Amino acid sequence: MKTTFAGAINQGLRRALEDDSKVVLMGEDIGRLGGVFRVTDTLQKDFGNNRVIDTPLAESGIVGTAFGMALRGLRPVCEIQFDGFVYPAFDQIVSQVAKIHARTRGKVTVPITIRIPFGGGIGSVEHHSESPEVYFAHTAGLRVVSPSNPADAYLMIRQAIALDDPVIFFEPKRRYWDKADVDFDRLDRDEGIALDQARVCASGEDATIVAYGGTVATALTAADIAASEGHSIEVIDLRSLSPIDFDTIETSVRKTGRLIVVHEAPVFAGLGAEIAARVTERCFYHLESPVLRVGGFDIPYPPAKLERHHLPDPDRILAAVDRTLAA
Repeated sequence: MKTTFAGAINQGLRRALEDDSKVVLMGEDIGRLGGVFRVTDTLQKDFGNNRVIDTPLAESGIVGTAFGMALRGLRPVCEIQFDGFVYPAFDQIVSQVAKIHARTRGKVTVPITIRIPFGGGIGSVEHHSESPEVYFAHTAGLRVVSPSNPADAYLMIRQAIALDDPVIFFEPKRRYWDKADVDFDRLDRDEGIALDQARVCASGEDATIVAYGGTVATALTAADIAASEGHSIEVIDLRSLSPIDFDTIETSVRKTGRLIVVHEAPVFAGLGAEIAARVTERCFYHLESPVLRVGGFDIPYPPAKLERHHLPDPDRILAAVDRTLAA
């Protein structure tokens, strides 16, 4: 079935609602409107306003209410309308949701999934294009994931809702309209790969590129261009940002000897820094050149007309490829 990235998440939410009466969706404008990106379109009509709940404009209230629901046995799925709106809920997420399992020595679980459209590329106004993933990846007690394609969008939202752990689910908003064939029934039968497992989505021998979310497609484009220039580039879709599947990355780097990490967030103290440090520790004698990072600049997210200069593009990735191959 041909579907968009947004449509795949919609289908995943639909099946979760059908399969478990404890699943409840909540967020701003997700009901009658179907969400600003129409990800929850028709779900309130089909499941009622007690299962798909339009909330007030209060992110701390959304997450705080979901926390109480989870303590009472429900499986709430929250939508934060835009990435820059999550900060009022930050205290609830990192101080309560992330810690209750450890605080109770495993006796209490909070199966909350928090969906956050993130990243740039759609020309939004201020506070509507952010990359806050590292804040949550740094917080022990949270799983942090980001799909890059419609099939993973469906599979990973289903897996996230089924977990007893709290999951921060970052959706690259510029990929919402990407289309692909998705066999939903096969994914339900096979269950695919684990939520915390990375995927090699292009094989290569000369260098490895690790990316996630919206930058995976950009990395694949760069790899195709590099192939036309005679270079063989392996591309890994990280998928899980916490925990990170370092085994898959290490296997690739031991083969290629070179690594480039790509993300939209600023390079300074970004997820790429952690990956670079771990790979240097684990693969030091296999590296032919230093690990390179390609990402956003250390500035507040720029105005819409300037965002194309801020986001990693194939040219910036290929410049890093040239650097690492020349070393």
